[in-house]
Amino acid sequence: MWFIKRKLSRGSDIDIFVENEVIVELKSLTKLPDVSIAQILSYLKATGLQRGLIINFATKMLREGIKRVSL
Repeated sequence: MWFIKRKLSRGSDIDIFVENEVIVELKSLTKLPDVSIAQILSYLKATGLQRGLIINFATKMLREGIKRVSL
């Protein structure tokens, strides 16, 4: 089951939540700041999940904009 824009208890929004397994955070930034990784790590800790993806659409090739994050 996919969820889009799931709310956490602290008022944060998860962009995409896939099968109660993976959190996907969508970005469109020329340079991905470190706070983006900290953000998804916080989401993983809050939900108790282990895997997340950051997908940045502001790259020439999409595969260059995908970053896997694990606890």
